[in-house]
Parts: sequence; structure tokens; C-alpha cells
Amino acid sequence: MVGKFLGSFFGGPEPVPGAAGEGAPVSPEQDDLQRAARALQQLRTTVLRSGAQHPTIVHSQVRQILDLLAALIRYISEFRASTEQLVLLEAMLSDYLPGALRAYMLVPEASRQDDSAETRTLLAQLKTLHTTAIDLDRQVRTGAVTELAVHGRFLQDKFDLGSLHLEGR
Repeated sequence: MVGKFLGSFFGGPEPVPGAAGEGAPVSPEQDDLQRAARALQQLRTTVLRSGAQHPTIVHSQVRQILDLLAALIRYISEFRASTEQLVLLEAMLSDYLPGALRAYMLVPEASRQDDSAETRTLLAQLKTLHTTAIDLDRQVRTGAVTELAVHGRFLQDKFDLGSLHLEGR
């Protein structure tokens, strides 16, 4: 348990239940989640290796987004998410965020300073991605709570003991 806790800080996301190699068939949702987890790990590695090539504020904001998405992947592996939410998660990790970073790394090093127009543009893109990640996290978690509440209301309506009365009482 301590290993999982420490691994969550220093390692990649925890293995997704039903992962390939465990002998269980993998659902399309699990497959999407596994691709997102692999993209997250690859992006983390890339960001750590290239950290010295961009301003600290960029590195910090990217790490915040990655940490948020890592926690979301762990949550989804336990509680699930819709296909649309999984597609957005995977797109953020395998396309949107890496694409913005690759484009930024193509500009000359002199243009990758804290106060350059290119850095301000990247920071605006990262802010949009961070807001999207927060919204996605909220949607996934709210959806799970809403689903649970609906299920609870169903059970209450179906088994409402207040409506049952013993004869003679």
C-alpha cells in the first residue's frame, strides 16, 4: 500500500484493472483508458527530459495538467467514464498537449524566454487545457455521483419501507 502511495508521486498511473496480459478480455473503454495511461506516461517522460529547454512556468503548468489527468485516470479506472470523456482524455494526452509542446520546441531557443510572445501563447494554450482538464474531471466525478444518486432514488422508490404497513398497525 505504501508502495502504491509513493508510486503515485514518482511513477506513472496505477495499472488499469483488466489490463492486457491479465488474461481477461479488454473492453473498448478499458482499451481507451490504457492508451490514455500510456500517453500520460510517455508525456511525463518527455516533459521531464525536456524540462531545461523551456521556462519554469511552462514546465510547472504542464506538470499540473499531467498530475490532474493522472488522478483522473486513476479515478476512471475505478469508477468509469463515458466514451466521450475517455476520447477527450486520450486526445488531451496524445494530441493537444504534446502538439502544443512540440510546436513550442520548434521555435528558436531565443524565443522560448519567460516574457516572449511564443511563451505567452503557449501559456494561454496551457491555461485552456488546464481548464478543460478541470471541467472533464468535474464531469466525470459529477456523473458518477449523479448516477449513484439516481440509483439510490430508484432503490428508495422500489423498496420504500415507509409505504409498507403491517395489517392491524
